[in-house]
Amino acid sequence: MSDSPVRVLVCDDSAVARGLLTRALEADTDITVAGSVMHGAAALSWLEKNTADVVVCDIEMPVMDGLETLSRIHADQPGLPVIIVSSFSQRGAEASVAALKLGAVACVAKPQAGSAGSTVEQLSAELRPLVREVARSASQPADRTSTPHRPPQCEVPRRSNSTHEFKPEIIVIGSSTGGPRALQDVIQRIPPHVDAPILIAQHMPPMFTPILAQHLGQDCGRPAQEGGHHAAVLPGHIYVAPGDFHMELHRLNGQLVTRLHQGEPEHFCRPSVNPLFRSAARHFPGGVLAIMLTGMGEDGIEGTHDVRAANGYVIAQDEASSVVWGMPGAVARANLAQQILPVDQIGSAVGTVFSSNRQATFA
Repeated sequence: MSDSPVRVLVCDDSAVARGLLTRALEADTDITVAGSVMHGAAALSWLEKNTADVVVCDIEMPVMDGLETLSRIHADQPGLPVIIVSSFSQRGAEASVAALKLGAVACVAKPQAGSAGSTVEQLSAELRPLVREVARSASQPADRTSTPHRPPQCEVPRRSNSTHEFKPEIIVIGSSTGGPRALQDVIQRIPPHVDAPILIAQHMPPMFTPILAQHLGQDCGRPAQEGGHHAAVLPGHIYVAPGDFHMELHRLNGQLVTRLHQGEPEHFCRPSVNPLFRSAARHFPGGVLAIMLTGMGEDGIEGTHDVRAANGYVIAQDEASSVVWGMPGAVARANLAQQILPVDQIGSAVGTVFSSNRQATFA
């Protein structure tokens, strides 16, 4: 990205919302709101005559709503990142998850109440780093051939002090910016013979995570739900960490369950990937297949260390297919991944890992 400010187009039918978004974004001298429009049709018209590095777009608008606007922008300018800013409601959450699956890079919930100052402060904290990072990533497209791939065949890790072999029993996935679409792609491609539970920590607001689980279940043909406190973990099921809760694996009367808690955020995140990965490594030494997908920051790096220390297997998404190569990039740079793959190859690689290793009976 050049030294010039990130150019943002703001699209929202509310003049008040556009003003608050503009104030929040332009509090950062590296960001300028280059355009401000009231619906999707106006956004498309503006983009025909002007350039933007990022579009910040409402979902519910007259004339042309956010979903249609997103689809049209992706058709006309496929590399232009779109961030959805949505009302914190059931309807807004459902539309936002649909937008994320269509390719929106992230979704930020509009503050529900408070003064204009507090609203601007909250929007600034969430939007500004996101805008800067997705603009930087979009302006520096990775060359897939430059990503350090390891051979696609399984490299079975072993402890140096043990002959215990890797036997996959459980799949854990961490994701953030761009994650919902990547999750859909990965899980849809995991072959039916892989019957392990799949547990996901995706950075999302509370109202959005049950809808994400519902969509994943519909798209992938596996039972999917939010993880519950002391809820049983079953083979072949998908469990998504609820927004604002860490999710861990726990044994209760001999039964594997999900345990939820609101401990301190890790890497500013709750849910964080770390508690999920750490607990999986603790309960399934030699049996964890961990996948790190697209996302900002380095959440999950410590938990990935634990997975490897417990003789687990790690796959990281490559830079070229990531919206932001923060979380998987940290794993790759730390040499923790046995495979670094494009997102559309990860699901089949999971199948290969399970087929190439003697699968343990889940209990």
